[in-house]
Amino acid sequence: MRSAHSVEQVRAAEAALLATLSEGALMQRAAAGLAYAVLDFLGGAYGRRVLLLVGSGNNGGDALYAGGLLARRGVAVDAILLSPGGVHPAGLATLRTAGGRVVTTLGAESAPDVVVDGIVGIGGKGGLRPEAAVLAEQLSGIPIVAVDVPSGVVVDTGEIDGPHVDAAVTVTFGTLKIAHLVEPAASACGAVHLVDLGLDLPDPAMTALQAEDVAALLPIPGPDAQKYSRGVVGVRAGSMQYPGAAVLCVSGASCGLTGMVRYDGQAADLVRARHPEVVVDNGRVQAWVVGSGGGHDAGKALRTSVETDVPLVVDADALVHVRGPLGVPALLTPHAGELARMLDVERGAVEAEQLHYARKAASRFGSVVLLKGRHTLVAAPDGRVRVTTVGPSWLATAGSGDVLAGLCGALLAAGLDPFDAGSVGSWLHGAAAEYAGRGGPITAPDVALAITQVSRTLLAGSHA
Repeated sequence: MRSAHSVEQVRAAEAALLATLSEGALMQRAAAGLAYAVLDFLGGAYGRRVLLLVGSGNNGGDALYAGGLLARRGVAVDAILLSPGGVHPAGLATLRTAGGRVVTTLGAESAPDVVVDGIVGIGGKGGLRPEAAVLAEQLSGIPIVAVDVPSGVVVDTGEIDGPHVDAAVTVTFGTLKIAHLVEPAASACGAVHLVDLGLDLPDPAMTALQAEDVAALLPIPGPDAQKYSRGVVGVRAGSMQYPGAAVLCVSGASCGLTGMVRYDGQAADLVRARHPEVVVDNGRVQAWVVGSGGGHDAGKALRTSVETDVPLVVDADALVHVRGPLGVPALLTPHAGELARMLDVERGAVEAEQLHYARKAASRFGSVVLLKGRHTLVAAPDGRVRVTTVGPSWLATAGSGDVLAGLCGALLAAGLDPFDAGSVGSWLHGAAAEYAGRGGPITAPDVALAITQVSRTLLAGSHA
């Protein structure tokens, strides 16, 4: 499981470790990891040019020490000091001793191969200052390696407030930070490389499931299992206007992770034709999926489902009828526009402050909220958050959300709680899209068909 910690948690852990080390040892560890990451990105040392953008404090010190290591390996290293009065003195001396230069302007005759962003560390607030913003603009098109986080992003929320650095690679230390996982800041980080510092860290502020975690959470039937004991998921989706949503939602539910699927809705003939194994009636279930393509009847379907007192997945058209806590365990699966309507805010606000609004909705509605996006957030009312970073951009296709809702419903019916069902479901959904697309276009039915194969592969790996 990948873990992300807050700035306060990281600083406390660093302070505890510093008390056991000689002065400068921790910075030297960080700088060595940064230097080797830059060398790996460059693919070599001799003939390469690196420009350091150096701010004040320890972040700039990391960049300077790393610059000294690079210079000793044969890299031509220049540094621009954005805060000359606050520069790390020992780091600057190390750079100069190794042959690095301090410059004041960009030389057209010596364009760098890579820029190292050491402007602002994890304690930075707001966007880049004007001088730094101008530099970043001038360096457009040159790949940037960010130190810890791209300068200008909000570390503890993943928000972006003004001009910022867009990095090709971010080299971070000790642990991931929230900005590495939460959009829109996560996109500014590029590929994230973690350097282990040996920190003793508390419980993380946020986690991201990995393949082995998902495999451990998948429901596995016992030797005496039968279809009812494995869980029955009910689907109330589709309408005369959107009958295909019913088929797609049922396709997600019919992934093999639950014992049976019931369908109760207006697209029965289409569902039977595509899924002859599905039972079309209103019988007993262990979880309901409501709202995908539900049209005008979604409110009634939601009320009827709540009355059965079993866990729910609430999607699409049913979300507009959620006014407060539903009184049963529930997983709400909005995209940014739907969540904006639920909270009566602008869509742009949700997209800019995704973590804030996912947590706000989880608290207001007393439910787990799965906010769909490039990095999907799963937020629980108790404050826990998981992030799903698996899934290609091709997954932004009509009907994929219907498949996800059905899949999450199957996991609920099989016994997972809404937080695990949303986390595992979104991971499997993204992994199935990667498997089905292999780097190219996909459709929602492709994703649904791939879920079973991805689950098999995970389980086979867990037993290897």
